[in-house]
Amino acid sequence: MAEFTMELNDDQKQVRDWIHGFAADVMRPAAAEWDEREETPWPVIQEAAKVGIYSLDFYAQQFFDPTGLGIPMAMEELFWGDAGIALSIVGTGLAAIGVVANGTEEQIGTWIPQMYGTPDDVKVAAFCSSEPDAGSDVGSMRTRAVYDQAKDEWVLNGTKTWATNGGIANVHIVVAVVDPELGTKGHASFIVPPNTPGLSQGQKFKKHGIRASHTAEVVLEDVRIPGSCLLGGKEKLDERLARAHERARSGGGERVKNAAMATFEASRPAVGAMAVGTARAAYEVALDYAKTRTQFGRPIIDNQGVAFQLADMRTQIDAARLLVWRASWMAVAGRPFDSAEGSMSKLFASEVAKKVTAQAIQILGGNGFTREYPVERMHRDSAIYTIFEGTSEIQRLVIARTISGMPIR
Repeated sequence: MAEFTMELNDDQKQVRDWIHGFAADVMRPAAAEWDEREETPWPVIQEAAKVGIYSLDFYAQQFFDPTGLGIPMAMEELFWGDAGIALSIVGTGLAAIGVVANGTEEQIGTWIPQMYGTPDDVKVAAFCSSEPDAGSDVGSMRTRAVYDQAKDEWVLNGTKTWATNGGIANVHIVVAVVDPELGTKGHASFIVPPNTPGLSQGQKFKKHGIRASHTAEVVLEDVRIPGSCLLGGKEKLDERLARAHERARSGGGERVKNAAMATFEASRPAVGAMAVGTARAAYEVALDYAKTRTQFGRPIIDNQGVAFQLADMRTQIDAARLLVWRASWMAVAGRPFDSAEGSMSKLFASEVAKKVTAQAIQILGGNGFTREYPVERMHRDSAIYTIFEGTSEIQRLVIARTISGMPIR
């Protein structure tokens, strides 16, 4: 087990600089265009695939970094480039995490490569959990999966929403209710293969930020998938449901995490790293601007009102990164989040990103309010971090329940 460290090793620095170069040379020049177009930046994704950033091998290497810092380092640099394009590049990863967290070795080997495609024919994947009436309240999920034993098929019906790559994905991972009596413990995850009849894209959302990332509803109407597409397999599901029923009859027992929560818990520090990247990008723009913009015969950074803001911005960014790195190291080291450290990292970094990008606009003044400068886009993009994969309010609830041991509502 690697010791916790606050210093990247030489190999990690080399990877970081490589990703940073791609972000600076390919993503940033394209950011404003794809934000305005509000379309998936397929050419940029293809460029990422050609250099090896959009690939299963790349994410596997970062995921299995023994220090735990590979993924947060990569996320920070990509989202430093541009949040919307970066989410288009890494959005497939959430679906991949869902398969790795809940699937068998055969499912992992079969489906994850199909999520990415090849550099000449790139594909994307979608993780579908939220519903119109079930976002933070996963217990209200209505999408049903019913097993047809005669055909060894699962039949899915329902509507998912806020799905990154929803409807345009090659592979969809769908969380559905298999046993309504068990509430969230009666959920399971399913693989919907390419071109499966009954799956369609619903509304595509016109968003405030991350507009280069495709977000849409996914409609499931009598979607039939093979029994082998249940993540983890039916035997494992039946055993889990039986244990849950037994605990319900006995009035308690150990807590069981559902499939969606297992995915979100694994990804929260990575989302924190995304927020750090956006905050750092805005801070750097503001710092450069403050050093070169002159008013009353001197650079505006000579004024304490500006300089102190920048000092606070940098301090908060570094603090957020340390929380993300701690949680990432704890996860890879197998340390339990006894104080909800994963949620802490996501909560703090998300709030920092919103605050820092707003301060950057203030430092740039009227220029910061225009689309001629990128901080306006960064501020719009930052709003998503306190919302997706668990709102800030939900993170606080998780932390409060964890540190108190009480069923706080």
